[in-house]
Amino acid sequence: MLRQNENVSPKVFNLLIRQMTALQQEKLDGVQFVPNHEDPLDVQAIVEGPTQTPYEGGTYRLKIVIGAEFPQQPPRAVFLTKIFHPNISQNGDVCVNTLKRDWDPQNWSLGHVLQVIRCLLIVPFPESALNEEAGRLFMESYHEYYSHAAMMNRVHAVTAAETPTNLVNTPEAGDNSEDLELARKKAMKQVHPSSP
Repeated sequence: MLRQNENVSPKVFNLLIRQMTALQQEKLDGVQFVPNHEDPLDVQAIVEGPTQTPYEGGTYRLKIVIGAEFPQQPPRAVFLTKIFHPNISQNGDVCVNTLKRDWDPQNWSLGHVLQVIRCLLIVPFPESALNEEAGRLFMESYHEYYSHAAMMNRVHAVTAAETPTNLVNTPEAGDNSEDLELARKKAMKQVHPSSP
């Protein structure tokens, strides 16, 4: 059996195995754990694009990278599927507080990490953008951000057989501008609660 990181202690290794076994039985909203029986430290999941976002209908492969200092240091999360998002770099690295300053080595779970990352697709934080273009567009022109993110979703994360009807009428086609405006207001209100 090939192990991704030989420096993970046996205690941490066994804890990860227990968590991954629980993830296989647990039903996470919009997240499906993908076990690798040949390499148990290869932690991957399929994340469904949330409804009423430009990622709707997409499926994204995500990898949780466990380092030698885990759990004292948080894991890294990397999207293997291309995505246009303020908090996800062009090479797929994810920036979220749960994996940075809010990491608690005494109280963590892989399920929680995966759910937080999926929630990031619903409520981006453009103020701390890894993808500066996505962050700028989100703040300055939500319509352009939404259109670009939806296009990337269609190209990289949606198969033709799975394309939902609401993605066929995309904002660039002008067919659901009311939905786009509602989504923009909802997103901006979540980012800036005092906004109208």
